[in-house]
Amino acid sequence: MKLFRRRRKKEKKSIDDILEQVSEDLLSPEDMQDDRKVHHYVLNHCELLIDTAKELEEQKSEYRVVTSYLKDIQMIEEMPEKETGILRDAASNIVALNESRDSYLQTTKKINDLQYAQMEQDEEEVIRAIQTLQSNEMYQAAVKRDMQYLEGEKTEWIYYRQELLNEQKLMRRLAYILFGVFLMLMSVILVLRMGFIMDVTYLFILLVASGALGGASIFVRMQNNRVDIKKAEANTNRAIILLNKAKIKYVNSTNAIDYTCEKYHVKNSYELNYIWEQYMEAKREKEKFERASDDLDYFNGRLVHLLKQFQLYDAKVWVSQPQAIVDKREMVEIKHNLLERRKKLRGRIEYNMDVVLEQKEEIEKLMKEVGADIPEVKEIIASVNKLCGLEN
Repeated sequence: MKLFRRRRKKEKKSIDDILEQVSEDLLSPEDMQDDRKVHHYVLNHCELLIDTAKELEEQKSEYRVVTSYLKDIQMIEEMPEKETGILRDAASNIVALNESRDSYLQTTKKINDLQYAQMEQDEEEVIRAIQTLQSNEMYQAAVKRDMQYLEGEKTEWIYYRQELLNEQKLMRRLAYILFGVFLMLMSVILVLRMGFIMDVTYLFILLVASGALGGASIFVRMQNNRVDIKKAEANTNRAIILLNKAKIKYVNSTNAIDYTCEKYHVKNSYELNYIWEQYMEAKREKEKFERASDDLDYFNGRLVHLLKQFQLYDAKVWVSQPQAIVDKREMVEIKHNLLERRKKLRGRIEYNMDVVLEQKEEIEKLMKEVGADIPEVKEIIASVNKLCGLEN
């Protein structure tokens, strides 16, 4: 059984494409003067900073575990020949007994050796992993719906604001035209009054009243448009803030789903739950056989005892893969898979560290620019520095 073997990750669209969209300016120059808005904006970024820092710490912990397994392999490979021979003897007996056991279980076993070994290693965590994966999938779907709704709302407010701006231009042109017509008619009235000695009182009153009514209507409409433009801008910024938060949450949930699926070699929670159910069924059949297999218990215990003498990180894990101790090619393959796994974890750690530094720098820069002094933000940054090892 190859406990640490990992299938090649399927190519998919990078979620960094989503993060690249989170670049819209959320604070206008007027907002920079509003302490409440600045405070709210900074705390929003602090929330994202904390989430990323927690995920980074989990990845570092996983990285340390993988590194410990690699050190165990190195210690096994560097053992003296005498101890290696004893280990191979115990492992060979386990392999032979496992083959006998597998022939008995083959009729009821519906999952392969890799899946069985993976479930056996993470047995205490699988139920929680299934529940977490199901929760993350539902959350991802909900966030995706929110993103689509917010994107539509943002677009609607942007179009509405542009329509108002276009109408303002039209109102200004109409005002100029009305004023020009007013002057022209006023000139006509003066000509009639001065040149033809006509009584134009009613015409003058009618012209002034019409001009006043038209001008007032245009003025009121433009004032209402200004109010609506400010409202549209505020709603646009609100939609952008919520959309960017949703994008970050979508990225985090997608990362969590991808990593769990990659770890257990599944496509979704339904497949993981099916494998778990099949594992439990196979385990029950295995336990029936192993209760009558004293020899297997003896050699398993002997192998663990021998390995514990070398202070390995996890001696028990080799009970489920004794073939690697017997066959160097199996050990090389396990080592290669662990190195690939650690490489991917290192990439994720570096990526999230960059995100933490970028968010932290943006928060500190903004607080410096506006001269803000928010104690809880300083505490959050100090905690993140300590968690991520960024303390001076």
